[in-house]
Amino acid sequence: MPHSEWAEKDYYKDLGVSSTASAEEIKKAYRKIARENHPDANPGDTAAEERFKKASEAYSVVGDKEKRAEYDELKRMLASGFGGSSYGSSFGAGSAGYGANFGGNFGSSNFGSGFNVSDLFGDDATSGGFGDVFSGLFGERGGQGTQRAQRSRGADVETELTLEFREATKGVTVPIRLTKPEPCENCHGSGAKAGTSSQSCAGCDGSGMVSENRGAFGFSRPCADCSGTGSVIKDKCADCSGTGRTTQSRTITVRVPAGVVDGQKVRLAGQGSAGQRGKPAGDLFVTVHVKPDKVFSRDGDDLKLTVPVSYPELVLGGAVTVPTLASKVRVRIPAGTQDGTTLRVRGHGVNKRNGASGDLLVTVKVAVPKNLDEGAMSALRKYSEEEKRSGFDPREGWEGNE
Repeated sequence: MPHSEWAEKDYYKDLGVSSTASAEEIKKAYRKIARENHPDANPGDTAAEERFKKASEAYSVVGDKEKRAEYDELKRMLASGFGGSSYGSSFGAGSAGYGANFGGNFGSSNFGSGFNVSDLFGDDATSGGFGDVFSGLFGERGGQGTQRAQRSRGADVETELTLEFREATKGVTVPIRLTKPEPCENCHGSGAKAGTSSQSCAGCDGSGMVSENRGAFGFSRPCADCSGTGSVIKDKCADCSGTGRTTQSRTITVRVPAGVVDGQKVRLAGQGSAGQRGKPAGDLFVTVHVKPDKVFSRDGDDLKLTVPVSYPELVLGGAVTVPTLASKVRVRIPAGTQDGTTLRVRGHGVNKRNGASGDLLVTVKVAVPKNLDEGAMSALRKYSEEEKRSGFDPREGWEGNE
């Protein structure tokens, strides 16, 4: 949706939250509305479907940090007299009105036929942020405003999926079913009745924008006759009411790359909501949740596990067999290894994007026997006596002895 159309929307009201609501509160409100009004849960309920659509559109803007900042800035400007019928009084024939809102730092000589938003806010101003806001106020030369209206696309869609730990480390392809706006099958997204087509809007000559001069300034705004699309439909498609899209359910295959971590988002370009009248679709963002594993944990691209060992295995040395993601591997324990030591097995961790792999980190931990027969207990007492005679003190150097 072009930023210029935001002025007519109250996204916070559509979500039932205040303009000061936190990101988490906005997300929670959207999920509640989406859950209660989802078309699958309310078949044939057009009112619920409309609430679902409005909430989805609202969340695509105020649920995005950058878009929300731009939306709030536009609303503040309109509230202070920078839009609609207030253009003349806010700007006037000279710079008095404009200067009052921007600290009086710009005189009338700063504005005229050569005015450019980037002169005030830098080169980035015309590629997003303030540029999108000011384009509706000052207009854009060279047809840029028309191009922006034509590039409007569908809303982004967010969903979630949960994977097993080992699926996430290896990568997996998962089918998910979504209900969202899709191109209308009857009119193929055009919005026009079969056998007819849209016509160039007479109100804006197909540009999608109308201009007017107020004193020393020229202003552009989306054409009210065509809602900034540049075209009008006289005979609308009955299935989609001229929007070019209908709410449909379909299965999408999501390829989750190897090594994805809990909370990571996978973006599928063009798999979001369809744009109106054949405009490009938004993107689909899939938030991946990863279940904990009973054996493994992760440290970046390294896999970690703890293996129980006996005291003699640490003292005398030996080898233990441990699992990996693919099979099993033998790990050598050097003689005299301390309890809690971590041994590194290279190349048996999580696959990296460059084709390499992380390492397997094996921590050894002594398992103390609970039930020994008399022979084993006698041998252990004898060992303890020999240990003392050798001068070994397990608490030598321990700070608690000081």
